Amino acid sequence: MDTRGRALRDLRLSVTDRCDFRCNYCMPEATYTWLPRDDILSFEELELVVRAFADAGVTKVRLTGGEPLLRRDLAVLVARIAADPRITDISLTTNGVHLVDQAAALRAAGLHRVTVSLDTMRADRHEAITRRANHQGVLDGISAIGAAGLSGTKINTVVIRGTNDDELIDLLEYGSSVGAEVRFIEYMDVGGATGWTCDAVVTSDEMLTRLGAAYGPIRAAEVRPAAPARRYQLPDGRVFGIVASTTEPFCSTCDRSRVTADGMWFRCLYAATGTDLRALVRGGADAARLRNTIQEQWQERTDQGAVDRLS
Repeated sequence: MDTRGRALRDLRLSVTDRCDFRCNYCMPEATYTWLPRDDILSFEELELVVRAFADAGVTKVRLTGGEPLLRRDLAVLVARIAADPRITDISLTTNGVHLVDQAAALRAAGLHRVTVSLDTMRADRHEAITRRANHQGVLDGISAIGAAGLSGTKINTVVIRGTNDDELIDLLEYGSSVGAEVRFIEYMDVGGATGWTCDAVVTSDEMLTRLGAAYGPIRAAEVRPAAPARRYQLPDGRVFGIVASTTEPFCSTCDRSRVTADGMWFRCLYAATGTDLRALVRGGADAARLRNTIQEQWQERTDQGAVDRLS
């Protein structure tokens, strides 16, 4: 437990810093200097890191990027993680465009779930948001998830006033048509030159009001402790989620931390400083030493980054 009584259960593991989209709320258009390949953790090193986190109590691993499907042979890493019975949930967050080629292999390797970022049902808006013209590729990728036999699919939608906030119903209906649970995410300040403004935030309350006007009374669905999304049920039984990351941070129950592609461990998703696990690994640390470092530092954790940003 950390100083606020929060256990460590969920690890977000970045496998690459590279991305083939340039979403305007995430990555400002610029010329990027990507990490040198030698700085990125190898599969063997990532496997060791995951083993140490499992020793420290982690049961869920989410593979992220950048765009994680740009990491060559990702299914090999999935299989290595899946071989540890303590890891009961392996998921992937992706822009979706490479799933057509990889979904089946990922499922065979042991991947449990996929979350796809999709902010609009309109190709022109998708190009404006991502600065890339591949909307159909995302939709094809979502179709590939079901074709591969994967279930529990989620669609993440960042809702931005004046950009896509008129598509809540369209996105929810699309999610239902492909068997995916849509999670609407309040537009949040991730730092950098992304042009975030408070005026562009569509709050959870406003989303619920709009959806209630369209569908009728909405009630809370089952509560999942430590989950960032609050889940709601429409009168017809369909379920969706809202991540109120700006107006209602989930810091009080947060059980997750993140490791970057070059091995920096951040105990808070908003943290600016972290612990260099790569230096430990390449200095000869075994899983036991890594576990001790993780446990000691987690027990000292006081972070509540999203709450602090509001104060």
